[in-house]
Amino acid sequence: MQLSPKHKGASMAQTRVGFIGLGLMGQGMAANIVGKGYPLTVYAHRNRAPVEDLIARGATEAATLADLARACDVILLCLSGSPQVSEVVTALKPGLTPGAVLIDCSTSDPVITESLARDLAAIGVDFADAPLSRTPKEAWAGTLDCMVGATPEVFARIHPIIATWAGKIVHIGGVGDGHRMKLLNNFISLGYAAIYAEAIALSEKVGIPIARFDSVIRGGRMDCGFYQTFMACALEGNREAHRFTISNAYKDLRYLESMANDAKVVTSMASAAKNAFAYAMANGGDGAEDYVPHLADFTAKQNGSS
Repeated sequence: MQLSPKHKGASMAQTRVGFIGLGLMGQGMAANIVGKGYPLTVYAHRNRAPVEDLIARGATEAATLADLARACDVILLCLSGSPQVSEVVTALKPGLTPGAVLIDCSTSDPVITESLARDLAAIGVDFADAPLSRTPKEAWAGTLDCMVGATPEVFARIHPIIATWAGKIVHIGGVGDGHRMKLLNNFISLGYAAIYAEAIALSEKVGIPIARFDSVIRGGRMDCGFYQTFMACALEGNREAHRFTISNAYKDLRYLESMANDAKVVTSMASAAKNAFAYAMANGGDGAEDYVPHLADFTAKQNGSS
């Protein structure tokens, strides 16, 4: 495993970069790519605002995905999951040329990732998985964490581009390993979320206010960055403290269960965390603005509290 230093951007090769998926994370990532000297081509799906912002920063817009593929040497995807990635890759293929590299920054199913890589290798195109961690704030700051699955040669080629938006880059292993590590990472973070939500509900039921609960945890051994963003919603009412949707969390935990099933590993804890998010999904938590810290609301309602 290789831990890479942040790329300083002293000399920018004119690698033509494409970016697809200008959502909560993608817009900030793309802004860093074009802002640090790379020719950038983007594609609009539904929301025009991020595209207009990036064009103002110097990016070019492609009319179709195939056009974007023809214009780019390296293409980053930051989408909802494997179905969307597979659909986009299919649309890109007519424009892809041998030597191109696709980088999937989504949280995807590693089985699908490996299948896409084999399919693209047949036409001379490389594939890497480079999922990310942290929040939109760090995407704009260029300080995301990134875990990469790629051959050493592809990793060396894409590292400077990833380093425009990531402060910590770890080469995990071959294709698919980045997504495997990302699922493990999200299991831990989303497991925390389920624990926090249940602990808060129990605390209130036994008469301990959230502020008093927080006064014990904050600054102690159980404190961490994820706890603080979660509690910024539960304690301070900041509904956008951690803009990662409940629906994406549920999807990630389902992917984790599938990975564990293939490995014949018992998932007592992961399945419990997934079920906490499944309850939220089944009770109205599937909207675009229903974020992970809001899980505390659904857990409270499940236990007869408001």
